[in-house]
Amino acid sequence: MEAAEDWLVESLRLYQDFHAFDLSGATRVLEWIGDEGVFVAGYERLKKNEVLHLILPLRLSVKENQGLFPERDFKVRHGGFSDGPIFDLKHIPDTRLLVTSGLPGCSLQVWQISEDSDAIKAVSTVAAHEEEGSLWPKVAVFSSAAPRALHGVRLRSLEITDLESQKTTYSTGITDSEVLSSLQVLDADIFAFCCTSGRLGLVDIRQKWAPSENLSPNPGSGGRRWCAAVRGKGQGPRPSIATLGSDGHLCLLDPRDLCHPVSSVQCSVSTPSPDPELLRVTWAPVLDNCLAISGFDGTIQIYDVTSWDATGSQVEPLFTHKGHVFLDGNVVDNACLVTTHIWHPCKPRTLLSAANDASLQVWDWVDLHGPH
Repeated sequence: MEAAEDWLVESLRLYQDFHAFDLSGATRVLEWIGDEGVFVAGYERLKKNEVLHLILPLRLSVKENQGLFPERDFKVRHGGFSDGPIFDLKHIPDTRLLVTSGLPGCSLQVWQISEDSDAIKAVSTVAAHEEEGSLWPKVAVFSSAAPRALHGVRLRSLEITDLESQKTTYSTGITDSEVLSSLQVLDADIFAFCCTSGRLGLVDIRQKWAPSENLSPNPGSGGRRWCAAVRGKGQGPRPSIATLGSDGHLCLLDPRDLCHPVSSVQCSVSTPSPDPELLRVTWAPVLDNCLAISGFDGTIQIYDVTSWDATGSQVEPLFTHKGHVFLDGNVVDNACLVTTHIWHPCKPRTLLSAANDASLQVWDWVDLHGPH
């Protein structure tokens, strides 16, 4: 307990703001709606899981340093129930629609947020063309007039579905069975995919399947599982793609040359990820050259990639968030595992994170290394 007490004292210096919340069940999804609301959904098997639209604490808008405020001050705006676990959830911008995936099966569930009540209701299902047992589709959505979802378990099943007509508007037309780990829509015509093997590609849907990709990904990476994230437009100079391995290996790539990483480093993780499905790397949307990683333990690490080189050296985090470990006493049995995290869309150093103990935290970290 002494370590937890020390952290609580130190947190007054480490955080500009900190709020903690206990969900009724753990979540693996955090998805923004605007800059004040977030969706969460449970993933427990053999039970109904909540799908919730939460409003962030109002005190986050206060400017002065408030210290540590672990309290139940998120507000539930809308809610619903899923019959099964939800592993992926995306909100389609400028609509009241959500798309989720999970087990069993490879179908997608489409939900609608009610305008005249507090309900989130399932309204339709996008059928799957094949069953995958323990696998489920990764999902990304297009921001356009016609709601569309990009989804698939493997490269061969990757397709785009118009959610109103339920018609498939794009498919790969290949037989490749590589399993997908992450999908990201970059604009109206281009998306990125990453496979668990580390295979990475950029796809233009205006033409037949001919991705720009690294056909020989990460030599010597046997046994690693990978995920990836592409930096948004206007988020600083290249390189703009980060790939993260289950052993903490991280590569930065220029989208013009996916075969030769600009830098390749080893992050400061104590152990390989116990569940590579929870691996997550995210670029800060407002803070230049910063990214966050999680899925290795009960922490989230922030890195500044500015001075990284291509030598494969060990790199140290700019900041490590340990709130999930210390607030609920998880430091003793080391059982806490962060399930997901996201950056606030407009507050530079504010993140939300969730862990397998059903804790949800929103925190604004202090850069003790000086201004950017």
